[in-house]
Amino acid sequence: MPTVTSPDGARQDPRRWLALGALVATMLVLGFDMTILNVALPTMADQLGASTGEQQWMADAYVVVFAALMLPAGLLGDRFGRRRMLITGLGIFLVGSLIGTLVGSVALVVVARAVMGLGGALVMPLAMAVLPALFGPGERTKAVGIVTAASALGLPLGPIVGGFLLDHFWWGSIFLINVPMVALGITACALLLPETTDPSAPKVDALSTALVASGLAALVYGIIEAPGRGWSDPLVLGAEASAVVLIGALVLRERRVARPMLDLSLLAHRGFLLNTLAATLVMFVLAGLMFVLPPYLQAVLGNDALGTGLRLLPMMGGLVVAGRATEPLVRRFGSPAVISAGLTVLAFAAILGSRTTAGSGFGFTALWLSIAGLGFGFGTVPAMDAALGTLPVDRAGSGSGLIMTVRQVGAAVGIALLGSLLSGLYTDRLDTGGLPDPAAGAAGDSVVAAHMVAERTDAPGLVASANSAYVHGMDVVLLVSGIAALVAALLVAALLPRAVRDAATGTGMAPAPTDVRQ
Repeated sequence: MPTVTSPDGARQDPRRWLALGALVATMLVLGFDMTILNVALPTMADQLGASTGEQQWMADAYVVVFAALMLPAGLLGDRFGRRRMLITGLGIFLVGSLIGTLVGSVALVVVARAVMGLGGALVMPLAMAVLPALFGPGERTKAVGIVTAASALGLPLGPIVGGFLLDHFWWGSIFLINVPMVALGITACALLLPETTDPSAPKVDALSTALVASGLAALVYGIIEAPGRGWSDPLVLGAEASAVVLIGALVLRERRVARPMLDLSLLAHRGFLLNTLAATLVMFVLAGLMFVLPPYLQAVLGNDALGTGLRLLPMMGGLVVAGRATEPLVRRFGSPAVISAGLTVLAFAAILGSRTTAGSGFGFTALWLSIAGLGFGFGTVPAMDAALGTLPVDRAGSGSGLIMTVRQVGAAVGIALLGSLLSGLYTDRLDTGGLPDPAAGAAGDSVVAAHMVAERTDAPGLVASANSAYVHGMDVVLLVSGIAALVAALLVAALLPRAVRDAATGTGMAPAPTDVRQ
């Protein structure tokens, strides 16, 4: 296809909807892979002997690399072609999936997930970056909703297909299933997506990229290791101090260079900042919830992997309903009201979920999960669209890379922080009295491990204690998530309408990115 050089011309091209189909295929791959791993973690913990901390690393290795490399990935797309870099990212994702299929240890699974994160870093921001070039403001909300819904559609498909595979094949099949999905995405992008570039984009800064990657890795490492070692442990304190220094050095460097990779001037625009933070908070809660929920459904409620995947459908149903209803609601009430309402609904769902007990059963869980899905959808789609709407088309790759980076940092911190909170509460609450030290230590690794220990040792009461301890930890995680969502809803309601009015009148805005980069 010819290179799209004029945003107006691209918006009139009837192929833009076919191009959107290519983006849907790529986002399906990422959404599919996110939840297929989460539902597999209890099985992998069983077969690989992975502790809660190691499970966090299997989940977070992908997200940390993803977040660290999205900014340079967006710039590469701006300079060398977004379609070309999308196809490259999908190819790297394919390589990581093949590695995951062939390995047999926790460490190598983490490596495979990191490689997949590298591929995902190229795919995610560029899939969103081409939308302003393809669609005008009147169509962009719908396009963002479709792409977001495609990613959301992968969420329920992942657990269901993953559950089926785990019930019939080895756990490596959850990586192998990515191969045909990636092949479909590569084919669709090559045939349907027009090429868009911005040769004037700044070059990729290797030092800034290294500071992002090492700073995030140190931050996540300290959070994950804290429950086992203690927050006052020198290694944990050193990791967190290193994270502060590295991220601080990144900010100072980016503020001084003439053409920064991390365009912090965008954050001076309150509308961009608030919309991005709202979407980030939603990712924080969603990532933490998707990490803590599968062990509850599988170990505590006793479902197999397929049953666990099917029981995540109420949340996905809420996401789909919200995705369809968002556009007319935004037209009628405005994005600030819809975003604030979405965060409020999410807060209500999380606080309601914090009332779960070991004997609640799935009916109560399905209720609050469906409400949470509505909150996720109403909070994410309008926030992402409003944030993207502040970006000039020729800075779409680097600007959307910043948005997606902040969101994925939220996801990584959500998994690390909420997972660590759960791990500490579970260990403190678990009764391992009467067990030998090795068995007690194994039971404290995870609720799945406690069930295995109970089977081997015939320990009376261990299963009940483990289930109660895990649900208690999950309840606290949900309560913290709900409070955070409620605070965010109040801030959005108070501050975002004024930011929107300022943008409409041209007051209170940061200089245009094209001016800042001169």
